[in-house]
Amino acid sequence: MSFYEHTFVGKQDISEKDVNNVIDICTKIIEKSGKLLKTEKWGILNLSRKIKNNKKGIFVHFKFESTGDVVKDIEKKLSVDNKIIRYLTVRYEKLDLQKNYFEENKKEK
Repeated sequence: MSFYEHTFVGKQDISEKDVNNVIDICTKIIEKSGKLLKTEKWGILNLSRKIKNNKKGIFVHFKFESTGDVVKDIEKKLSVDNKIIRYLTVRYEKLDLQKNYFEENKKEK
């Protein structure tokens, strides 16, 4: 089993309920044959350029341990969801579970 980080970007105008539904779907897929280590909701952030006519997006980040089949299942599910703008999955040898990427930016403001 390998470690993965998966981030998806949802449209800025979807409801909190829709975001939670996508999180639940991803969580269920991961927990079928893996272990969810951490989920972070980063909130609405500006995109560096327009993607499908969206200037902002809702970012959600997962850290988990699983097999490659789970990654394929998650990406297949998100690719047909019209609420999702983009997604990215990265494989790691070791994960840093202590660092929250966007907590530092919130503290500085």
